[in-house]
Amino acid sequence: MPLTLDTYRLLGRSGLRVSPLALGAATFGTEWGWGAEQDEARELFDTYVERGGNFIDTASTYTSGSSERLLGEFARSNRESLVLATKYTTLRRPGDPNSGGGQRKSLFASVEASLRRLNTDYLDLLYLHLWDFTTPVEEILRGMDDLVRQGKLLYVAISNAPAWEVSRMQAIADLRGWSPLVALQIEYNLIERTGERDLIPMAREMGLGVVPWSPLAGGVLTGKYSRDDVTAVPSENGTRKNFTLALGTLTERNLAIVDVVKEVAAELGRSPAQIGLAWTLLNPGVTAPIIGARTPAQLEENLGALEVEFTGSHLARLDEASAIDLGFPHEMLSRDTTLALTRGDMTIEPRR
Repeated sequence: MPLTLDTYRLLGRSGLRVSPLALGAATFGTEWGWGAEQDEARELFDTYVERGGNFIDTASTYTSGSSERLLGEFARSNRESLVLATKYTTLRRPGDPNSGGGQRKSLFASVEASLRRLNTDYLDLLYLHLWDFTTPVEEILRGMDDLVRQGKLLYVAISNAPAWEVSRMQAIADLRGWSPLVALQIEYNLIERTGERDLIPMAREMGLGVVPWSPLAGGVLTGKYSRDDVTAVPSENGTRKNFTLALGTLTERNLAIVDVVKEVAAELGRSPAQIGLAWTLLNPGVTAPIIGARTPAQLEENLGALEVEFTGSHLARLDEASAIDLGFPHEMLSRDTTLALTRGDMTIEPRR
């Protein structure tokens, strides 16, 4: 049965209901060189909300603050029906080391600035944006919990952090009665599947809903790049293509995956973008991929991913093309010889 934006899902261990596709607001504003002007951003917002969408993602530093500011303006008339998620930890003032990082000073200042720009009294969801390898986890968790108790945050979450740190934080939060983490943002798509090793299984076990960013691998899975782009040199122009080139995402291996995505798309009468997005939705650990459309046409195309229905053959081809080595200990533990040592002749279905 096809999904719709109002086929709401629970976010992690919380009772918060969110749409199966989140609208990414990193494209709201043109400060990065490839975003949407205010009127076009407004159209993106209105289209998503009118279709039943309620989960919108931004960050304190997206498009130099324009993302939060525009989102706050757009959401003014229906704030209570929306789930607004933002993030902290990236430097807001270059030269001021305490304007970034996970520490309490950065946390409180960033939240206050986000509340002003978003024109709201509270944030539905706050992520720690980037792990800084310096701030004690107790300081992060206690600071977040204090803001929840003050009513400025409803739920807390984390992104771009090692699985072992996230699981440790969740255990500490549970033991001390602090607000638990309810969501985990990671890069996850047909090109980047390494989250399947530890991050996604950890999230399922610890009660965090996975919210993938870049489900189309920066546009690579849309099929708009060719093999000529693999050897292209990034220019100084602020374009999405140059951003993708700088990240090194255009490789022969990745374009071979795109070839299979295109084949499956043609057979199903869908676009490559819809295939890439629909594939992420099939992972039971995933709650809501974030779509980062820049134009209304792109958004409409992305929303069509909710209607895609794969056959077993299509999924097998996509899995084979994008498969990764799970590495140690996962590969070893999945071998028949290892299973025989732990289970004998018993057949045991995995826990769902």
